[in-house]
Amino acid sequence: MRVAVISDTHMPRGARRLPDACVERLRSADLVLHAGDIVTARFLDELRALGPPVEAVCGNVDEPALRAVLPETRVVDAGGAQIGMVHDAGPAVGREERLVHRFSGCAVVVYGHTHLPQLEQHGGVWIVNPGSPSERRRAPARTMAELAIENGVVVPALIRLDA
Repeated sequence: MRVAVISDTHMPRGARRLPDACVERLRSADLVLHAGDIVTARFLDELRALGPPVEAVCGNVDEPALRAVLPETRVVDAGGAQIGMVHDAGPAVGREERLVHRFSGCAVVVYGHTHLPQLEQHGGVWIVNPGSPSERRRAPARTMAELAIENGVVVPALIRLDA
């Protein structure tokens, strides 16, 4: 199973759009996870129209219509692995420990908000921030993540989208 992971798309805004490489990976995934700051329900509908199921959590700048239908946290089963999701994981100090504790039993915890990609194991749990495919801010590049999952074993990868 291949899971595409994005966050902080902040769409729509002006002429901004997802990079073609991101859209291709989203379309070909078995599941898409969005870790918040989608912004509009219309853009969530556009993501869902790409084909694969989309699981998402709300972010701090999402419109009220999204906040009404998306939870702040969620746990998704994908390929036998439990994946915890939250947008804002709080202060950097102690973040990984908090996430592992908050999503006890999960093999992966996905978060967003910082726009800074992170892919590391903490206490045997993958901590994944995919960065942003559309608004890099302080990050060196626009990014997303992918999770290859087979029999509950997760192999994550960070995908750089800037050419």
